[in-house]
Amino acid sequence: MTILDTTWAAAATAVVLIAVPPIWSVTRHLVTLVHEAGHALVAVLTGRRLNGIRLHSDTSGLTVSSGKPRGPGMIATAAAGYLAPAALGLGVVALVDAGRTAWALYLALGTLAAMLVFIRNWFGLVVVVLSGAAVAALIWRAPERFHDFAALTFAWFLLIAAPRTSIDLWAHRRRVRTRTTDADVMARLTVLPAAVWNAFFVLVTAGALGAAVWLVG
Repeated sequence: MTILDTTWAAAATAVVLIAVPPIWSVTRHLVTLVHEAGHALVAVLTGRRLNGIRLHSDTSGLTVSSGKPRGPGMIATAAAGYLAPAALGLGVVALVDAGRTAWALYLALGTLAAMLVFIRNWFGLVVVVLSGAAVAALIWRAPERFHDFAALTFAWFLLIAAPRTSIDLWAHRRRVRTRTTDADVMARLTVLPAAVWNAFFVLVTAGALGAAVWLVG
């Protein structure tokens, strides 16, 4: 099987992981994990203090950091969650396309190991440990020819799930009228309303999906 065949087989598998409701109810936890990891990473990179990460059984999550309550660092941290899955997915596609699949796998394992230090609830701990065990088994137990397929399946899963969850956010905000979502936090930190930030999340994540298709096309 050529790398292009592997790519499209992986993309088709990713669609199933998202489109089938009983499967999506489980796999969505991976999106939440990457979402919260995005908040955490950007918080650290912008000089904020990372206090803890929680992943909940209803697929929600919470990352708590301390520092200046406003300013570029806080804005970047708040924006990172919905953009992180798309950014990671596009990065993995680029690495596999460049023949650097092992880099992507070890980076994932290292990130999960680092997250263990900051997980603050049992459900989150289970999600991170199981994810880390799956990546470790893939690296050291699975045949090498399977690595590209697994990495690309995860990448396309994130790339497709990212715009879906951004669109789901729009529906959730209209239905629940909540003011605690990342888009609402962005609205409080900037002059733009939450709807604009929600649209921004949709456009950027859809753009990342388009860029990945262009990259492998």
